[in-house]
Amino acid sequence: MRRGRHLDGTDAIGRAREALVASAWADAYDGFHAADPAELTAPDLEGLADAAWWLSKLPESVALRQKAYAAYVAAGDELGATAVAARLAIEHFIRDEPSVGAGFLMRAQRHAEGIPDSREAGFLAMVEATLARYQGDLDGAVELADRAIEIGRRHAATDLVAMAIHTEGLALVAAGRVREGVALLDEAMAAVVAGDLSPYFTGVIYCAVIGACLELGDIRRAGEWSDAARGWCDSLPPGSPFPGMCRVNRAEVARLRGSWSEAEAEAILATDELIAVEPGFAAPAFSQLGEIRRRLGDLAGAQAAFERAQELGDDPQPGLALVRLAQRKVDAARTALRLALSTEGNPPRRARLLSAQVEAALAAGAIDEAGAAADELGTMASATELPAFAAAAATASGSVALAEGDVAGALAALGSAAAAWRDLKLPYETATTRLLLGRALLAGGDEDAGRLELHAALVAFEQLGAAPDVAATRALLGGSAEPPGGLTAREVEVLRLVASGRTNRDIAVELVISEHTVGRHLQNIFAKIDVSSRAAATAYAFEHDLA
Repeated sequence: MRRGRHLDGTDAIGRAREALVASAWADAYDGFHAADPAELTAPDLEGLADAAWWLSKLPESVALRQKAYAAYVAAGDELGATAVAARLAIEHFIRDEPSVGAGFLMRAQRHAEGIPDSREAGFLAMVEATLARYQGDLDGAVELADRAIEIGRRHAATDLVAMAIHTEGLALVAAGRVREGVALLDEAMAAVVAGDLSPYFTGVIYCAVIGACLELGDIRRAGEWSDAARGWCDSLPPGSPFPGMCRVNRAEVARLRGSWSEAEAEAILATDELIAVEPGFAAPAFSQLGEIRRRLGDLAGAQAAFERAQELGDDPQPGLALVRLAQRKVDAARTALRLALSTEGNPPRRARLLSAQVEAALAAGAIDEAGAAADELGTMASATELPAFAAAAATASGSVALAEGDVAGALAALGSAAAAWRDLKLPYETATTRLLLGRALLAGGDEDAGRLELHAALVAFEQLGAAPDVAATRALLGGSAEPPGGLTAREVEVLRLVASGRTNRDIAVELVISEHTVGRHLQNIFAKIDVSSRAAATAYAFEHDLA
């Protein structure tokens, strides 16, 4: 029988196998294809399927894996058949082909009946745990993941142990046992950063853990792990699926940190990369694009992005409902949020929906509805004890108290919320809460403190580029007119502090900027209002009601 060979006479299959071990996916793919198909073993076909996956040839990868499964069955290899059938179940569930996925899962279970204590059976238990989590059977998911961890440790199967630990962590987070779940996610990511895992499972855990941290609003943890694993991300072949998935996470991290231009660029690039790989993979990238554009005030662009995300299989809420609210379609927003809440049990997603419901209900004057949503958020925050949940709950309860005229209650809740958002390093959430706090102070008759909070919010909104919030804050400050002399909101804040007698060092400490930056602001202020001394600048501030 003719053997496939390279032009230099080396064995094509042997070279392909070596390339596979070295993660040289293109070489492995070319080498196996250069060989005589009749000489490819079941492991060779499985390796070719892996290579095709890394080259983003996903339909071909699935077809090759099915051939590998058939070859394992024909060879009577129950272990190989179990593992490949379980992987095929995952692939078909991801491709939104649940019937085919369920069929391969049942086949994997039948093959594993005679080999319950094997790493392949453990891998199957991990897949079953993932399916149970998606189906809402969280207790079952934890039990199956524990079984997979036990089997994996017994067989020193590092990939299996890490995957099962992260699967259990995700199930615990979904069940509201967030602290326990996050601890397991950290443990799984430690294996990623240590380089203990194979490339595919490294990518799966990396994307899932960073995504879970972001969903929880734990930007600090997400950023730490993202930075720690950045070397792995940068080493990936550019045409594989994972770079685009990593880019979605980077877009969200940048958005939460307030770098919206960077976030938008990353999200757009991710949509382009992932559409070419698998359209459904691009759905979260479109959702991120929608979130960024909504905050920037591009409501038409945000709506288009959320609708595209929904077409591709992602849930667009609460983002799309908040777009409707910004378009003054209050009833449509409330209806969409009620429908989403009626089926959502995942705590982080439910928390975001409840926060949006408070906003929409208050816009409609439905204070009782807003209060009920705020109360549920408070209960969730008490159960999880996570700072992001506590900040969201305090913001919601403060908003409701303000609407009810309970100024004291609003000030207490919103002051706590603003401090919590600041500690979490979430600038947009901090600014929106300071805006509410400013309104509460004004309602309580403290004009000076209220305007200071509003000015602080305005500075943050201008720096972020949040055009709708800039306009709303300026209106609260006495109209939409620009500050006098062409001053920016930050320059007005510096000028006000100069007029109060603060030194450059005092101003730097209060505004959390460097003295050099304060000096630069003063140079700009002096030039714009045509003065040459602090005394003259102070006089200008009083003349124009800026002090």
